[in-house]
Amino acid sequence: MTEHTISASGEATVDGVVAGRDDFKVLAASSVGTIFEWFDFFLYGSLAVILSRHFFAGVNESTAFVLALLAFAAGFAVRPFGAVVFGFLGDLWGRKRTFLVTLSVMGIATFAVGLLPTYSQIGPAAAWSLVLLRMMQGLSVGGVYGGAAVYVAEHVAPSKRGFYTSWIQTTATIGMALSLIVIFTTRTLLGEPTFVAWGWRIPFLMSSVLLAITIWIQLKLSESPVYLRMKASGRSSSRPWADAFGNWANLRLILIALFGVMIGLAVIWYAAQFYVLFFMERILKVDGATTNLLVAAGLLIATPLFVFFGWLSDKIGRKPIVLAACLLAALTYFPLFKTLTNAVNPDLAKAITNAPITVVANPAECSFQFDPVGKATFATSCDIARSYLTRSGVTYDVMDAPAGSIAELRVGDKRLASFAGEQLPAKDLAAQRAAWEKEAAALVTSAGYPLGGVSTDKIDIPLTLLVLVCLMIPATMVYGPSAALLAELFPAKVRYTSLSLPYHIGTGWFGGFLPTVAFAIVAATGDIYSGLWYPLVGAAVSFVAGLLVLPETKNGDIRA
Repeated sequence: MTEHTISASGEATVDGVVAGRDDFKVLAASSVGTIFEWFDFFLYGSLAVILSRHFFAGVNESTAFVLALLAFAAGFAVRPFGAVVFGFLGDLWGRKRTFLVTLSVMGIATFAVGLLPTYSQIGPAAAWSLVLLRMMQGLSVGGVYGGAAVYVAEHVAPSKRGFYTSWIQTTATIGMALSLIVIFTTRTLLGEPTFVAWGWRIPFLMSSVLLAITIWIQLKLSESPVYLRMKASGRSSSRPWADAFGNWANLRLILIALFGVMIGLAVIWYAAQFYVLFFMERILKVDGATTNLLVAAGLLIATPLFVFFGWLSDKIGRKPIVLAACLLAALTYFPLFKTLTNAVNPDLAKAITNAPITVVANPAECSFQFDPVGKATFATSCDIARSYLTRSGVTYDVMDAPAGSIAELRVGDKRLASFAGEQLPAKDLAAQRAAWEKEAAALVTSAGYPLGGVSTDKIDIPLTLLVLVCLMIPATMVYGPSAALLAELFPAKVRYTSLSLPYHIGTGWFGGFLPTVAFAIVAATGDIYSGLWYPLVGAAVSFVAGLLVLPETKNGDIRA
């Protein structure tokens, strides 16, 4: 049996071996674990367009993409439940053992995605199998980040806690960059047709190598010295859930962490790293390989800022940096994404200015352009025009017309009448819709809208990278100090449970659903920038809440 003792110098020991002396080894092991976590999630996010074709092929293209995003979000939806379960085990069993369990479950689920049969092979069961694996990954991830943050924070000196824990935050960027590099390399070696057909499986299967390395490193580490000290002195919690959630003082801290930090952190982070991917590929029509490469380059350039802001938080405090990040994001999203459009797809930006698109229709005929279950027909004259524009990824306005009138598509000074398809048989509706959309495409294209995609030689690479880095700056500011802040905010005996829940409610629900909700807002409004209201409001909420109730935690005693 393993014996926990306290040495004469006050250090925690495991079977006589002093724990916690090698900060670099602890940091490296925890970082590799979180790199693997993010590699998995960014892998799926980057391949959402391709996965939608293979696993949700029974519906139209837009709905398939939304369903793929919902499957992606399903993994995030269950993360808070994983946080509750694995946080409990982390406070009861220990940090190291729980961390190993979560990594193993996550790795098996990621590898299995690469083996799944597709919709063409087993029908709807393919989609449900994918969602199930995403949920397994999400549950296990609920314990990964909390374990890494707590493990490092409890090993290092208080004066360097922000600096050391900020290295964990870089792993999200490294995980994403690694996933994009693997995807890009596989795409290049196999060619796009082969990659789309079956090559997308290779990155998921390659994750097994990263999992093996991660577990090998973890097995060589000792338990957290703070946890060992608690165990040896009898101060650890035997009922973490009750102590974390049944105690108002601690529950209040959880709510402060959620509203004052995590909502803002989540939406800022996912806007800068995920939504920008979807925006470039889906709206700006950049090919997937180029999008991946540009975003990966921007992330690598910005990565040192995580450590810088973590280090800075050791000097001036965590709170001012987190609040500044939220305010900066709220003020800059709209101008930065509009600049990105000009840099990446100048023809689209020019067309939006010179030939704005308007759908003139009876508002009673215009339905919400979002169909997550793939059952809507969108057969009114308004819906026929709007559904086409939504799938084409162009921005448009809607102007009211009298009741009983047929909707009209206006592109600059040119017009095209839609048609009423409610009474048409399904076959006739499909044929007439196809003919009308061909005319609409000719009209939109003649006005300068690049429906076929943007040529890479038209992309302003330096300006694009500058915008991507500027989007990342608030993300590095809020994310760099956050692990130290969260670890310092909660008492040691329920730290794993208390830290994990607000973190994963924030990243899992507010962040994980960002691409889906933002895309749905764009589809519903017709404005390609309207999805930005979601992260903007989230950042504003955390700025106000943090300003009012978030305490400064720098240099706090985390042994208590």
